[in-house]
Amino acid sequence: MEHSRMLKLFLFIILFSCGAIIFYYSVCWRSLHELATPHPSLKGAFIDAESRIKKAKSKTFNENTLDRELEFNITGSDVLVFLHIQKTGGSVFGKHLVRDISLDKPCKCYRGQKKCDCFRPGSNRELWLFSRFSTGWSCGLHADWTELVNCVDYMMDKKERQEKKRRSYYYITMLREPMARYVSEWQHVQRGATWKDAVHMCDGRPPTSEELPSCFKESWKGVELEEFMTCPYNLANNRQTRMLADLSSVGCYNISKMPLEERNEKLLSSAKTNLRRMAFFGLTELQKKSQSLFERTFGLEFEEDFEQFDQTKGSSAPITDVQKQKIKQLNLLDVELYAFARNLFMQRYKYMVEGNGTSEFLKEIQKW
Repeated sequence: MEHSRMLKLFLFIILFSCGAIIFYYSVCWRSLHELATPHPSLKGAFIDAESRIKKAKSKTFNENTLDRELEFNITGSDVLVFLHIQKTGGSVFGKHLVRDISLDKPCKCYRGQKKCDCFRPGSNRELWLFSRFSTGWSCGLHADWTELVNCVDYMMDKKERQEKKRRSYYYITMLREPMARYVSEWQHVQRGATWKDAVHMCDGRPPTSEELPSCFKESWKGVELEEFMTCPYNLANNRQTRMLADLSSVGCYNISKMPLEERNEKLLSSAKTNLRRMAFFGLTELQKKSQSLFERTFGLEFEEDFEQFDQTKGSSAPITDVQKQKIKQLNLLDVELYAFARNLFMQRYKYMVEGNGTSEFLKEIQKW
């Protein structure tokens, strides 16, 4: 009798153990494996993106694209328009613009206020700078390219209280390595940022709640990275590409207008074109070179040198390799755009310093 009980107990343990092992490999291991392995469609896109990134790094630009020594007329009708993309060091750069440029008539800043008056020499009405720290968020909170080009001229008339027929607008911006920028935005949102007052105006109207659902109700404070990455409507994904592209060309925020692959291709192509045509863009990772390129481009000098901060809050965040891979997959457009941008930036800097071709220099920029 005792022997029969022991045998039954032994068989129960064996069957239970086998069941546990089968459950682990069929459910738990499978889930972990799927998390670590890209979805088949994403994997294909990832491989294609790698070849595209490599191509973007090796593209050679002509002299007309590289030569950025412009004749910015601060006493005439020229205006700098700063497109401020979140978490690219734009606030620091924006403060340099209003506080540190050496001018006969510097911007007048006031204690306790973020905005400064940046009037042209000889005028107390006409402005030479359109930015957060000069005109405020006049075209919307962190207005993108689509919003700015359809708004700036109207707002300049309103700010200057006059209709001026001919102004020359010089668009400028800052870009940042996409992985670091994304993590920095997640941490900023985790601390309570929402940017929920952003309008996202396109073709004369903001997106509907169906076109652009929110990832949260009132706040996303305390959000974990996994949840942040899971929301399909998170505007942190490929933010730099979206904010530099002409959104009207893809139906604004209505993603049903065309296949996703076609939409992404158009967004990326538009962002590259607009970036290439901008008077200036700098890179967060190359502060000194960005300062030099700006000064040479516009014939303006900063009284304070830009500082390079290699360590930020985002750089110390504990991110796993699986999470890094997922962040990259979510930002493939930005990764390619940044490869294109850094290549162009380095060739422009080389052209500025040496004033010659870039064939030899291409060997150097392949290292980054």
